[in-house]
Amino acid sequence: MNTENTEKESIIDENASEINANEIESATELTVEEKLQEDLANEKDKFLRLFAEFENFKRRTAKERIDLFKTANQDVLLAMLPVLDDFDRAMVEIVKSEDELLLKGVELIHEKLKTTLISKGLEQVEVRVGDAFNADFAEAITQIPAPTNDLRGKIVDVIEKGYKLGDKIIRFPKVVIGN
Repeated sequence: MNTENTEKESIIDENASEINANEIESATELTVEEKLQEDLANEKDKFLRLFAEFENFKRRTAKERIDLFKTANQDVLLAMLPVLDDFDRAMVEIVKSEDELLLKGVELIHEKLKTTLISKGLEQVEVRVGDAFNADFAEAITQIPAPTNDLRGKIVDVIEKGYKLGDKIIRFPKVVIGN
């Protein structure tokens, strides 16, 4: 009976070792499968982050390109503003003269220049005498005693016109304020 018991025990040991080997093998397979799924999830996450970063880059560069096109001619327009100012001053003096042909000719040239600048996106910043002073839209050159009480803290005179290109003010109007 001892030999039978030892044979049974050896068969049981062999079966147990086979079962343990199968369990270990399947447990190893699960960990390999789990590891692969974890690696896949990590790679998906990296891909999504990279894709989102690329989309943000595309949006940002498109916005910068649009802004650049809007203000590309800003330097040229800024250089033309003193010419426009001189034209405005000349128009005031020419109107005083009695030469109608000169007045019509200069008016045509003046309007053509203004129309060309407006077509390039230049707009005049509207400030008028009597408007409340707002430092966001005008530059105060000086303060003088207000001629009337209702002009205190308001614009008394506009020295130089202001202009904007699109939504950006490229030259602030220069004004005198009453105190």
